[in-house]
Amino acid sequence: MAGLRRQLGVAPVWKMAISITDLKKIVVQIPDTHLGTRDRALLLLDFSGTFRRSELVALNVEDCRMIHEGMTIHLKRSKTDQEGQGRSVGIPHGQDPATCTVQACWAWLRAAKIETGPLFRGVNRHGQVLAKRLSSEAVAIVVKRYVSWLGYDVEDFAGHSLRAGLATAAAAAGKTERAIMQQTGHRSLTTVRRYIHDGNIFRDDTADGLGL
Repeated sequence: MAGLRRQLGVAPVWKMAISITDLKKIVVQIPDTHLGTRDRALLLLDFSGTFRRSELVALNVEDCRMIHEGMTIHLKRSKTDQEGQGRSVGIPHGQDPATCTVQACWAWLRAAKIETGPLFRGVNRHGQVLAKRLSSEAVAIVVKRYVSWLGYDVEDFAGHSLRAGLATAAAAAGKTERAIMQQTGHRSLTTVRRYIHDGNIFRDDTADGLGL
């Protein structure tokens, strides 16, 4: 087994994280169709809330509440909360209206005339909003659709690229492990520290500023 590990390597296969810069480039290009309005809200909410795909598509309108600071999202159950105790995630107002998660979500609800039930739903080829809840697999499809606009290899990205993107950006901004884990719902420091390493890889680079 040790020989196989040396031959094949033991490094985990990590998908690329979507940066804030790339996310902004994507969302400002998305057209204001029903499909585009839904996808803009989905991408921004998934990034800001660092939700797992299953958590994102399980959300109902009733789980979202507008407050002065922005919006709160109540998760009834998650991968690390099998007993269904639930937790709430805060989504602050964005600095730029064009990329504000809160505005994007309410724009989707108004455009789709959704008042209750599933937050994210399918949109058919005629632009009609369906009653059926979006699937977890659809989240990955949406992510890959838009990263291709930037010329990236879509195989390097997955549904959790947005989740990883926020955690990486937060680490780069100096946020604590505790704060990142509170937002992502992670219970494993190992996983979170992988994001923190990626976020700090240039900020803490010992070769930086040495005149090379």
